[in-house]
Amino acid sequence: MSVQEYLDKHMLSRRIEDAVNAAVRAKTLDPVLFISNHMRKSVPSVITKVKARQILDSRGIPTVEVDLHTNKGVFRASVPSGASSGMYEAIELRDGEKGTYLGNGVNRAVKNINEKISVALVGMDPTLQSQIDQVMIDLDKTENKSELGANAILAVSIAACKAGAAEKEVPLYKHIADLSGQTSVLLPIPVFTLVTGGKHAGNNLAIQEIMILPVGSKTFEEALQIGSETYHHLKVVITEKYGAHGCNVGEDGGFAPDISSLRDGLDLVQEAIGRTGYKEKIKIAIGVAATEFCIGTKYDLDFMTPNKSGQNFKSGQDMIDIYKELCADYPVVSIEDPFDKEDWEHVKYFSSLGVCQVVGDHLLMSNPKRIERAIQENACNALLLKVNQIGTVTEAIEVVKMAKDAQWGVVISQRSGETEDSFIADLSVGLATGQIKAGAPCRGERLAKYNQLLRIEQELGDQAFYIGENWRT
Repeated sequence: MSVQEYLDKHMLSRRIEDAVNAAVRAKTLDPVLFISNHMRKSVPSVITKVKARQILDSRGIPTVEVDLHTNKGVFRASVPSGASSGMYEAIELRDGEKGTYLGNGVNRAVKNINEKISVALVGMDPTLQSQIDQVMIDLDKTENKSELGANAILAVSIAACKAGAAEKEVPLYKHIADLSGQTSVLLPIPVFTLVTGGKHAGNNLAIQEIMILPVGSKTFEEALQIGSETYHHLKVVITEKYGAHGCNVGEDGGFAPDISSLRDGLDLVQEAIGRTGYKEKIKIAIGVAATEFCIGTKYDLDFMTPNKSGQNFKSGQDMIDIYKELCADYPVVSIEDPFDKEDWEHVKYFSSLGVCQVVGDHLLMSNPKRIERAIQENACNALLLKVNQIGTVTEAIEVVKMAKDAQWGVVISQRSGETEDSFIADLSVGLATGQIKAGAPCRGERLAKYNQLLRIEQELGDQAFYIGENWRT
């Protein structure tokens, strides 16, 4: 084939001429670079390869990382995992070989990506997120993604989302907004973990975490400053009361002092807030994770206490009374999972009282069917979205729409086993969720999300809208 025949076959002459004309119009100082970039943009991007590997998350437990290749570049994503999982969430595929990573290896999920998913996606347009996700769902053929693994599917879904944004030459959060039909983006209020208990720490505190919301901040940058300063004041307060060993941290970076009483933890946080000078700008949230200490129909508030002489059992009504008192005595504005995942009656009644935001985590598991039931029964008024519980970007967008249509709050959430991937920061902005829970203002895998939000706010400049005191609306 002659050069001219090759040019004609691929219609290169016209494309080269268009690129040269564009370079002339732009009066570029480097026409070769300009023409090269122009030609690259003129070629529609397609997925050319998907390559996965096993890496370690913040707990040192294996997870999945993916490099998705297009003719425009390579786009990487990794997925988190939680300390607890439920029957209603998408299945994390692990190897189960006890002699390797105590059974937690993810080589099966990696193999599914490299040998099955990659083959199915090569040649697809990365901007077509819903089609890409549907191909993987159809390939899996199970309701809970147990065949390929939700960890495998989600890693590819996120990587494809990043590739789609690059193809459109827009920021990731803008691409996500486009996918969801969201016309404006929003900087969320950060929900910082300060004190950790339950299964995420080694102390005797039954509830999982005490958090703060800097509702009075005017920008995300100010909110992060308030969170960081409060965190460091709390470190001093704990050191004074419990010694330096009390400042050991849990899996999400929150301090884990040797306390067993929720009020003791709230008092520590209140004292730290008082020392910051930001008292009027900060509210408190509690992550209870009551499913972890529910036995039958009772709640054992001493379940973390070793060698206990008795069990501190509370009924559902007792727990309601406790929560009402806490909301009256402290500036508590949000309680997450106040009851067991199957205790629908008590969570419905507590939500009807309107004393605070009631967030569904174990109750919902980011599962559309559970969310639909909770909406119909008014069982809570906010969704805690953990993307690995649902398995694809498209499905995450859909459940956020469900929650918003019901006038719920939405909290985009981290997991206890995190990676350096900052995807949920862009997700929270693009979906305008209003709240993001990424752990304490320390540790690299947590700060990756908060720092990305700083960058987004700076990039948006005068167009940045931070939700602040309107965090519930």
